[in-house]
Amino acid sequence: MSRFARNSKLAAYQSVSVHGGIANADPHGLVLMLMDAAVERMITARGCMERSEIVRKAKLLHSCISIVAELRGCLDIARGGAIAQNLSDLYDYMMRQLLRANVENNPAFICEVLSLLAEIRSAWVAIGPEVRQMARATPAGA
Repeated sequence: MSRFARNSKLAAYQSVSVHGGIANADPHGLVLMLMDAAVERMITARGCMERSEIVRKAKLLHSCISIVAELRGCLDIARGGAIAQNLSDLYDYMMRQLLRANVENNPAFICEVLSLLAEIRSAWVAIGPEVRQMARATPAGA
């Protein structure tokens, strides 16, 4: 089997796996998937910096910025109050740091964002059971 055939089969499997995960995920799980995707891309982008793969690094960091922007866009500032506003500001900061990482080719900025996102992710995982229980208790359309 050629390398191309193996890679295309692997890509097809990963696509089905991701799409199946999305179809079965609740809103809390979808946010977690976005965070995980951003972390994966940042780690890969950091490796690209080490290998001087400038174009791939730029594409990955652009994707990370888009994901963080999506996380920021999902916030409900009206209902979330100060916590949602603080998260919005933090996501904005993270996007700027990722842009700096790309422009200055400095992995330290990626490491900083990875650390910040890890803290948000761990808090998000911790509130998962509570959020899911509230979602089950809320009637559809409420």
